[in-house]
Amino acid sequence: MGLLIRLVANALAILAAAYIVPGIEVAGGLSLLAAALVLGLINAVVRPILLFLTFPFTLVTLGLFIFLLNAFCLWLTSWLVTGFEVHGFWAAVLGALIVSVVSWLVNVFLSDRGKVAVIARREHSSGGDVIDISPKN
Repeated sequence: MGLLIRLVANALAILAAAYIVPGIEVAGGLSLLAAALVLGLINAVVRPILLFLTFPFTLVTLGLFIFLLNAFCLWLTSWLVTGFEVHGFWAAVLGALIVSVVSWLVNVFLSDRGKVAVIARREHSSGGDVIDISPKN
């Protein structure tokens, strides 16, 4: 269930990027779902390898190089999926930024298992406050 939620969130993030950024185009719903799936696979397999190989650049640029890696992953997705196109460097960078922000927002509310996490502040028996983070069933 968590994978399906993340796939839908990724698709909505790509759709948002396509509406906001003039250089990103999605031909239809099937292309959108394929792009979401391929981008998820690229982020799971290719991106960690790229992060490792480009660590010195990321360190020297204080993390700003990651924006270029995300743009490359989005461009690579458009190269692999027909019906999803990214035209130009700046469209890829801005689109990757939008996809990253939307994905981050979804991950804030989902646990590692794909369940919605509930953050509650409770009073402890000793009189102090306790922050409880637990998945909602």
